[in-house]
Amino acid sequence: MDSVCPTGGVDQSLATARLRGFREEAFGCLGRGRDALFELVDGLLAAESMQSLPHLSLPPVHRRGWGSVYAALAVGEVDADRLAKVLAGHMHQVAHPVFAVDASTRPRCDAECSPGRGFYYSPTRHSAGQPIVAGWCYSWIAQLSFERDSWTAPVDAHRVPAGEDLGRVTAAQVRALTARLDIGEAVPLFVFDAGYDPIALTVDLADLPVAILARIRCDRVFYGAPATAPGRLGRPPRHGARFCCADPTTWPAPEQALEADDEQYGRVQVASWAGLHPKLAGRGRWTDCTAPPIVTGTVIRVQVEHLPGPRGRAVKTLWLWWAGPDRPDLDRCWRAYIRRFDLEHTFRFCKQALGWTTPRVRTPQQADRWTWLVLLAYTQLRLARPIAVDTRLPWERRLPAPRLTPARIRRDFSRLLPILGTPASPPKPCGR
Repeated sequence: MDSVCPTGGVDQSLATARLRGFREEAFGCLGRGRDALFELVDGLLAAESMQSLPHLSLPPVHRRGWGSVYAALAVGEVDADRLAKVLAGHMHQVAHPVFAVDASTRPRCDAECSPGRGFYYSPTRHSAGQPIVAGWCYSWIAQLSFERDSWTAPVDAHRVPAGEDLGRVTAAQVRALTARLDIGEAVPLFVFDAGYDPIALTVDLADLPVAILARIRCDRVFYGAPATAPGRLGRPPRHGARFCCADPTTWPAPEQALEADDEQYGRVQVASWAGLHPKLAGRGRWTDCTAPPIVTGTVIRVQVEHLPGPRGRAVKTLWLWWAGPDRPDLDRCWRAYIRRFDLEHTFRFCKQALGWTTPRVRTPQQADRWTWLVLLAYTQLRLARPIAVDTRLPWERRLPAPRLTPARIRRDFSRLLPILGTPASPPKPCGR
């Protein structure tokens, strides 16, 4: 293998101290079986691949037997609230943070005796010809950056109980995260994909100083504020002029417009219309409401010249719903939604490399512990970016230090572990 040392000795010392401090804080969030849990994370970082749980006891950094791996997940304790505060304290320090919210399923199709399983959509796995999977669904929140890489900063992961409304659970998760953030008067932006109901999220988070950005269908219909007519008799109208996303003739002049040139998307045109609301019916979320509320927000249209990759791909217009205080920053909004897909890379790395879905645990509590351990491992990889070296395979090209991928940093983490040390106590001899 070929190694390229990063530059910047002062930054490396500060990064080493920060990573060591994070490891100590994370160790303090572990309760019963903390030593075995923490060495399980070190074994996950030092292993070349995640084949199964017993294989994590083979690296030298794991000083306990393979039985402690099972015992740690079975009876170990993880203070999720305290650990979430630690993760929030070590995210990127920016003036206006942006977070991506998405759900991912941990499949347990054959575990018929495992409690709390639900049926969820799966694009890759099918059951009886239908794209569904049985398992546990987790809602993840990760901080995004506008750099062109695949890194995110996961700050929370919450299991959605079977039968619960995903929107309500996510709103409670966003509310808890907002209370943990120390960002002053800055308004964080939470980005959602089309699987979420942006109108319900707007209502649930209306009292928080946050902004939400969600993708909507290209055929949605909205309405403006009703026009007042002096002397008109009867009940006042609730809806004004019709705004159909698929019909340009119904579009008034946009309140904001932006044109920018991008290296990947070419000419980008963004327009927004504020003060629009959908016509809600008394069903679904609004079944118990005598009169569905009027929920206003801003509709954003994004049109790009071309898509990244091979030319000739069909270009579709992107429609977004924005709600929050003040006015939306159009350049920040469209770029934030594009960066939302970095969370998909995090899901793939956590599943394929860190083995988030590999252990066949029985109870959802064990799955919760393993999920938090995976988040600890991924965060340590992110914090080790300034001090890791590029340990590449012979057929891989060189990468500069700021562009190192999570997989390459994981290859070098076994070298960093003796330097960082461990807060875990050595095992006590027992038995023969």
